[in-house]
Amino acid sequence: MTNQINAVEIEPGQINTLSEKNQEPTGFLDMELLRFSTAGSVDDGKSTLIGRLLYDSKSIFEDQLTAVKEASLRLGGDDLNLALVTDGLRAEREQGITIDVAYRYFATPKRKFIIADTPGHIEYTRNMVTGASTADVAIILIDARNGIVEQSKRHSYIASLLQIPNVILAVNKMDLVDFSEDVYNKIQFEFADIATKLNFRKIQFIPISAKNGDNVVDASTNMPWYDGVPLLNLLETIPVHNTDNELPPRFPVQYVIESDNHHDPEYKGFAGRVSGGAFRVGDIVLALPYNKLATIKGIDVGPAEISEAFTPQSVSFRLDGFKDLKRGDMLVRLNRNYPKYSSTVSLQVCWLNEKPLQVGDKYIIHHTTDETHAIVTDIRYKVNINTLENIYNVKSVLVNDIAHITIKTLQPLKYDDYSENRLTGSLILIDENTFNTVGAGMIVSDEEVYSYNI
Repeated sequence: MTNQINAVEIEPGQINTLSEKNQEPTGFLDMELLRFSTAGSVDDGKSTLIGRLLYDSKSIFEDQLTAVKEASLRLGGDDLNLALVTDGLRAEREQGITIDVAYRYFATPKRKFIIADTPGHIEYTRNMVTGASTADVAIILIDARNGIVEQSKRHSYIASLLQIPNVILAVNKMDLVDFSEDVYNKIQFEFADIATKLNFRKIQFIPISAKNGDNVVDASTNMPWYDGVPLLNLLETIPVHNTDNELPPRFPVQYVIESDNHHDPEYKGFAGRVSGGAFRVGDIVLALPYNKLATIKGIDVGPAEISEAFTPQSVSFRLDGFKDLKRGDMLVRLNRNYPKYSSTVSLQVCWLNEKPLQVGDKYIIHHTTDETHAIVTDIRYKVNINTLENIYNVKSVLVNDIAHITIKTLQPLKYDDYSENRLTGSLILIDENTFNTVGAGMIVSDEEVYSYNI
């Protein structure tokens, strides 16, 4: 049942790189940003690819390069091990694996980038979900010798589930198959069938050798049969159309700023992050779940006033009209598409915990700025990663499984489908006893959704 609402410049050649905790350098602010993640099976060369991108584009500081050279020697290698550029933890270097998501920031004269290098091991699938959740592009690496394996399919499915707009399939280690066009074409053909099943919006293929640099920053002379551009050129030019500001406006309230925390004794502001569309001074907004109207009197960013706020800006609204809001409430613009409002929510979940999920289990739900409790009422199916088919009549969801479940929340959620809004369409499940995050959920349409009526 659905009820409708009836409403009354950086200089050329200058390239910078930063660690995850540092601020962006001067020159980044006015450039277009591309977020991309790397994914693939173990030892497909994800970290080496990122290291090669940074090294060949001269985006590594001298002290970083020295540290990598010293670490390469300690590990017994004669050549520079570019994987160590992103495998920054000592435990990672000693084991030769990527454990956590490594973020790197760099820029070329054409674009700035945030890279998420994610682990390949199946036990770190949760880290891949984290790293890819905000990506504009997913680079999925395939070892040319092994072709497409289970973890390649798992990461492809997650990229599809997260609805990453652009996917690049990089067939790596072409030097180890004598740069064979036949090997590349076979993998390309096999993955094209998978891509069709997963409904990827856009996918591009590229043969590379991350270790030697073929088709990474510079075009390869070893593969004259490939008539495309190198990977960096592709990343610099791939269209990134930010549609967040075209979405129905959403503003989850995170914090209420009272007069005793502000220089103005009469001040009352509602702080949060715009999670869809844009809001302007003078807009009439609907306060949910109260179905009360207010007008945006002012928009503040710190001490400054602005006339318009866009996704994903963090701002504070001053309102005329209804002001009895708290954390977890939501403002939406009047006469636009409204979020769904229901205690019964269906979602695709990536299960991240060793303890299986079962019908009847209870969890804490974090959704936007809201928090409530929920019980699992149904496991509709799990996904067979190898065949990409659904498995029905399952009793539990195991760690790293992907499943479609239904939950019943204590308080109704104000949400959009994940396919419509990645910010208001996602949530996390938290263990009530340990407070560990145990699941990442993407909300999908449900048959019974109750909307607002004012």
